[in-house]
Amino acid sequence: MKCPYCGSDDSRVVDSRDTTDGVRRRRECITCQARFTTYERLQPVNFYVVKKDLRQEEFNKEKLLAGIRKACEKRPLAAEAVERVADDVEAELVQMGKAAAPSSLIGDLVMAHLKKLDNIAYIRFASVYRDFADITDLKQEVDTLLGH
Repeated sequence: MKCPYCGSDDSRVVDSRDTTDGVRRRRECITCQARFTTYERLQPVNFYVVKKDLRQEEFNKEKLLAGIRKACEKRPLAAEAVERVADDVEAELVQMGKAAAPSSLIGDLVMAHLKKLDNIAYIRFASVYRDFADITDLKQEVDTLLGH
């Protein structure tokens, strides 16, 4: 592992911790004594998303994260919380052990996480994901969220 400060290839692991989707390692450079953190994550190989029109597209976490960020825009949420939603959804998909998942399942997983995180972000995501035809559909979703 190269030190991000001096570029040396010599570092030692000071601390290791398991995270939900991998391992977090705290490292110290042998040359300059700077400390830095690395994350090791299992990279799913050739995981595909089956779209509504039955096309298959390779899973792109950045695309998923962009949609979640858009829904959470201008909300009082930490960036880490928003990224954790994408990480958790990706981890759930990997745990299923399948080579492909329908986009509807991914959308439902995101909505379940956003519902716990922030109601406004949830409604924003739902309005795009569920493609509400009119204000009645939106009102119905809000009423469901409020328990009416």
